[in-house]
Amino acid sequence: MFLPLQDEVFPDRDHFGRMFRNNSVMSAMGIVQIAAIMGSCVAGGAYLPILSDEVLIVNKTGSVFLAGPYLVKAAIGEEIDQESLGGAAMHCEISGVTDYNMPDDPTCIATIRDIVGRIGKPDLAGFDRIKPAAPELPESHIYGVYPEGGAKPYDTLELMRCIADANSIQEYKASYGKTIICAYARIDGWSVGIVANNRKVVKSGKGEVQLGGVIYSDSADKAARFMMNCNQKKIPLVFLQDVTGFMVGSRSEQGGIIKDGAKMVNVMSNCIVPKFTVVVGNSYGAGNYAMCGRAYDPRLMVAFPTAKIAVMGGAQAAKTLLQIQVAAQKKRGENPSPEDEARLLADITARYDSQTKPQYAAARLWVDAIIDPAETRRIISMGIEAANHAPLNQTFKTGVLQV
Repeated sequence: MFLPLQDEVFPDRDHFGRMFRNNSVMSAMGIVQIAAIMGSCVAGGAYLPILSDEVLIVNKTGSVFLAGPYLVKAAIGEEIDQESLGGAAMHCEISGVTDYNMPDDPTCIATIRDIVGRIGKPDLAGFDRIKPAAPELPESHIYGVYPEGGAKPYDTLELMRCIADANSIQEYKASYGKTIICAYARIDGWSVGIVANNRKVVKSGKGEVQLGGVIYSDSADKAARFMMNCNQKKIPLVFLQDVTGFMVGSRSEQGGIIKDGAKMVNVMSNCIVPKFTVVVGNSYGAGNYAMCGRAYDPRLMVAFPTAKIAVMGGAQAAKTLLQIQVAAQKKRGENPSPEDEARLLADITARYDSQTKPQYAAARLWVDAIIDPAETRRIISMGIEAANHAPLNQTFKTGVLQV
């Protein structure tokens, strides 16, 4: 802003503030806004791209901050370079302000074209579909991706490449909130948004080691924003569940895990686009809820034969129930031996494990079907085709979000 003219450009109704207001109102109207940061965005100019639905930033040339290095030095005495203060790596990996780290301008422009090409047609009832392409990996390859017993980490993106059309996966915030993978893709030609639990052990942008299959605050925040974008663009959502729950402990609680988890559940609950849920492996506790479990009205909810659905894992639940039962016995004056406790634990574990099996869930209509994993792509496509006959006559909105 040219300070000598601030009274002519800053305070009135149609001055600079009106642009921020128009950004926000257009987004609420469903007008898709995509911003590319190819140079420096400073002060009020920083808000304009970030008020958009999705933000791309070019590495080494794009930057965004409320105050540049010189003003930061003058204001608070901190010495910092432009990249560390507001460059692409910092905002894509640590702050989560921007969504895509682009290596150069041509890739940035090509990615914008790709994002726009997936948007549902605003003047039609249906969702975007192009000529299908075979997956990058054979659908039968999916059998070898999931580890026996589900006890080891695996590559969730590899599983996705068995389901999605070749070269159609475009990750959203790939280097932020890494325990959930959010990606635009094509499944049998249909434009979809995939929200998948990442079973790899990963490092966050802050250097923290994060457990695969666990939802952390940054992952929940990313997923919420991604789902809002898919509703804005009229893109159906596919959830690939393999989740043990949200991260616990004092550090997570102080970081607002309940707030961020509630945000994810709030957005997912209010989605107006069709939702399809595939239970690949674990589906435990609040993770089941946040990843669109049965209570959240997925159009279809199917399970692999490897699926496990319960409030918590069998081992943890059995040990908890054992402690309760042993405490009750001791209160009655009984003193169970270690052998008695071992037999009781085995009985509880067997009973609990039987209740987590997909057959148990399917018999109670918690899932619509147990499917052959190689059929995932066909079943999702059929579901979207069926949903395509029902127009979206609602306006997407959420409840009050604890941001």
